[in-house]
Amino acid sequence: MIEAELTSLGFPVIAISADRPAKLEESRKANDLGYSLYSDSRLEAARAFGIAFQLSDDDVRMYLEYGIDLEEASGEKHHQLPVPSVFLVEAGGAIRWVYSNPDYEIRPDNAAILKAARGLAKTTDN
Repeated sequence: MIEAELTSLGFPVIAISADRPAKLEESRKANDLGYSLYSDSRLEAARAFGIAFQLSDDDVRMYLEYGIDLEEASGEKHHQLPVPSVFLVEAGGAIRWVYSNPDYEIRPDNAAILKAARGLAKTTDN
């Protein structure tokens, strides 16, 4: 895992989920997470970051067919999800690097994230 190196570079790992807090607690208990996990079930943060998107009624039905009840998971009826994204944020709060892709199957690999973090750490050391 890359959490320790990211933290040492000044980028602690924080995950934000669309699931409600009770669902996240289930995840915390089932997994040994090496990072902080927060709920954004109302998608306020996702909207602020510009990564929230609206699902069609057909999409919501498809999720239900796959056994995913978005309303139960989030506790909300907004039928929105965040685009999977990675943000590297400096200590002062400025976003220094972003990766976002609407195709949830395409994610940056750990090497790409670490390369970006290392590059940013070098620019702030000078």
